[in-house]
Amino acid sequence: MFDQLRLFCTDNREQITGLFERFMRLDKMFLLKSEIWDEFTLYCQEHKQQRLLKSPMAIALSKTQEISVDGEWLYMAIRPRVARWHYLRYCYQDGAITEVDVAEFMAFKEKLIQGKYVEQILEFDLAPFERDFPKMTQSRSIGHGVEFLNRIFSSRLSSALTGGDELILSFLRVHGYNGQPFMINDRIKTVRALRNALLEGVEYLQSQKTETEWPEMSEALRNIGFEPGWGRTRGQVEVGFSRLADLLEAPDHQNLERFITAVPMIFNIVVLSPHGFFGQENVLGLPDTGGQVVYILDQVRALEKEMKERIYNHGLDIKPQIIILTRLIPEAGETTCNVVEEHVYGTDNVQIVRVPFRNEQGEILPNWISRFEVWPYLERFAEEARHEVLSRLGRRPDLIIGNYSDGNLVSYLMAKSLGVTNCTIAHALEKTKYLFSSLYWKEMEKQYHFSCQFTADMIAMNAADFIITSTYQEIAGSSDVVGQYESYSSFTMPELQRVLQGIDVFDPKFNIVSPGADEYVYFSYGDKDRRFSEYSSQIREMIYGPPHPEGRGSLAEQEKPLIFSMARLDRIKNLTGLVEWYGQDEELRNRTNLMIIGGVVNPDESGDEEERAQIQLMHELFDRYELDSEVRWLGVRLDKRVTGELYRMIADAGGVFVQPAYFEAFGLTVVEAMASGLPTFATQYGGPLEIIENGNSGFHIDPNHGAVTRKILVDFFRRCEEDPAYWQKISAGAIERVNARYTWTLYARRLLSLTCIYGFWKFATNLERQETNRYLEMLYHLQFKRLAEGIKH
Repeated sequence: MFDQLRLFCTDNREQITGLFERFMRLDKMFLLKSEIWDEFTLYCQEHKQQRLLKSPMAIALSKTQEISVDGEWLYMAIRPRVARWHYLRYCYQDGAITEVDVAEFMAFKEKLIQGKYVEQILEFDLAPFERDFPKMTQSRSIGHGVEFLNRIFSSRLSSALTGGDELILSFLRVHGYNGQPFMINDRIKTVRALRNALLEGVEYLQSQKTETEWPEMSEALRNIGFEPGWGRTRGQVEVGFSRLADLLEAPDHQNLERFITAVPMIFNIVVLSPHGFFGQENVLGLPDTGGQVVYILDQVRALEKEMKERIYNHGLDIKPQIIILTRLIPEAGETTCNVVEEHVYGTDNVQIVRVPFRNEQGEILPNWISRFEVWPYLERFAEEARHEVLSRLGRRPDLIIGNYSDGNLVSYLMAKSLGVTNCTIAHALEKTKYLFSSLYWKEMEKQYHFSCQFTADMIAMNAADFIITSTYQEIAGSSDVVGQYESYSSFTMPELQRVLQGIDVFDPKFNIVSPGADEYVYFSYGDKDRRFSEYSSQIREMIYGPPHPEGRGSLAEQEKPLIFSMARLDRIKNLTGLVEWYGQDEELRNRTNLMIIGGVVNPDESGDEEERAQIQLMHELFDRYELDSEVRWLGVRLDKRVTGELYRMIADAGGVFVQPAYFEAFGLTVVEAMASGLPTFATQYGGPLEIIENGNSGFHIDPNHGAVTRKILVDFFRRCEEDPAYWQKISAGAIERVNARYTWTLYARRLLSLTCIYGFWKFATNLERQETNRYLEMLYHLQFKRLAEGIKH
């Protein structure tokens, strides 16, 4: 592409010079993708250069994510394919175009910010440590890391087993629980002995009745060399023996995955979520508290259920335990966040355990603090949490799961200390939420402390054994949009650090494991027998009642269908944007009512600056468009059962759900609304792009183009009026989509299987990446800790 572009520019120097001078005259240091293309097309129109629109320059500009420019130079960051980048430099003096490396590109950006080139800056580069580690090359493979690893390593395993290697034998020996060995005992000392024992074991099993369970066979199988863990019934044990025999005979990745995921390995899990108010009641809607809480509570219920089923099928009688570690907040208001231990409803043995944040003197911090300010307290929290876990479990956990940036950093510290498999989940990466957040980190530092957060992200992501994401978009975006994780591949924070290679989205540690909606709460509005009818009058009052003490607006024309949205009241969620779209569109207002649940209505009741600004803007919009009889805004927190029935009652009346966020990492509310049968309109930026099949199970909207979104909504309601079956069609498509792809049962099954497989490869290979981890330890101690200590309260 570069050679073709350079030749074209040489042959069309006058036109290209004019175009690049146009970019310079905009008097902006940085231009983003849409602005670049808009200016290019305007230039072609004004100068009657339509042929440029089909030129190599047009192709390059259509793939350009960013231009950096001053009076001498122009630099282009071109992304021709997912996660593939090229950097070009244009010289205004001689018109030369040159390809440069990422370090030079970032140095130029730093110069624009600082006014001069700076020679000495910390450069972070993992490339030298990762050269020999297997990486994927195809963009379609991104997010399917475990399949890649199984293909790569099963061929190596085949070669090793041919030479008599005892890798599988050694792996089987390490499993047990509280002194009870699993799988094999000392009677089996070699691979050859293992093969013979499997033959003898199968012969014995074939003499037993189908319904015979392990205790009746244990003595005979123990004498052959086998211990519990193969299965509860004769049939299950025979399947386990057969899979291992096949694996020893001819290893392949499918055989390997089937066998490894059937080995009893996971009995205790620790889940980390330090920031915000983590509880089961009265927390949703509080600052820094939202979808992540719902996600984790649904996650642990599904995990416990799957763990119990697996352990039972292994033929074992062990009670699994899950601990959710979060922060103890003594001044917790109406929540239970001041309670040290709390049992999770709907589980047998899942506990929320709260550990306090302490200052340098060891004193407990009594009040909530923003997720952006937790960094000085995490190391001490991690150490105290580690002791708490060991005390409660009496052993190391089998898996530690981090959530969000702070939880991921704590999971890194704990997993490193305990030698435990570590999984991280971003939920949302702040770097992509704020425009040029890394470049202008110093201006944002007082409020957001991105220096700590982005450094912590780099450490935790690279140290994790595996990372799960809800969607492909989260990792690598799309052909036009950069993924959240991909944004960490190379970036600069002037005067702090320059990242040459940070996150590699082709790393096989990435796996897509989509969460779901709680099937006991979020189900079709048509499932009348399961409906929570006891909440009907409460919800009807909530929607159509008189002015609410914690709300604004009262709906005058109650027969109109509802547009409904619910989220935190912050800028990214864009609830005020939805209200403005509605206020600006007369036909939409004539056809529908709008209901918003988010935040609080009184700005004085919010402790979050960004939320207060959104509250004030919401009131301004109500006044500007005179919305009090057409929009209902409630600043309330709802029980999830009430939320589920609210979705269904809105569906009863032919309403819709709109999720208008500028970006959404996944979109649990989107899945919940769709599972309930609500036609759903959601942002095309992030997870909803994959969740919704546009036009079949819902609709994509662009939050940056309100007029287009208004038209999509108006056209939908028009069509439904002309053809009532159309609403039913979209509703049915939404339910079908969720049931096929987004359930917690599928999630739990996949997550536990990944833990088993990564645990095996960690045991069998150099997946621990010792060199990389030493580098990350240095970054933690020399960079992160210094930055965290600088945050004062």
